[in-house]
Amino acid sequence: MRKGERASGEGGQSTIGRGICGCDDDCPIDLPTLLRLSAGAMSEDNTPAAAAEPAADTPPDHLSVDPSSPFFDEDKLRRGVGIRFKERVRTDIEEYCISEGWVRVQAGKAMDRRGRPLTLKLSGAVEAWYEDLGEGAPVIRKG
Repeated sequence: MRKGERASGEGGQSTIGRGICGCDDDCPIDLPTLLRLSAGAMSEDNTPAAAAEPAADTPPDHLSVDPSSPFFDEDKLRRGVGIRFKERVRTDIEEYCISEGWVRVQAGKAMDRRGRPLTLKLSGAVEAWYEDLGEGAPVIRKG
């Protein structure tokens, strides 16, 4: 782009003042939704195509207890997330990812040079559920 030219989209139209997805200013799609759907398709009217989203009462696919992690979510952790790893309920999980099939656990009392606990990444079948829903809580698992 040369000095003095305006940014333009298809057909020479200005992209300034457009929504995140490229539609008008009152775009129904916010940034988190756009990022989540970036691998999925959009319908012709720029609304999300029917996506298979997990139910609202199931925990996220990836969650961490470390506040500096991008996967940290305090509201979801306050609800209490139960984790079953390799057919055993665990309470010492620092981070988990259901789709990739791993958990991180603290490696004893060892700390790194910044004072954070050292962790081990263990692979296996992972299941998660919200503990505040009781015995019949929906469980999210790979597959």
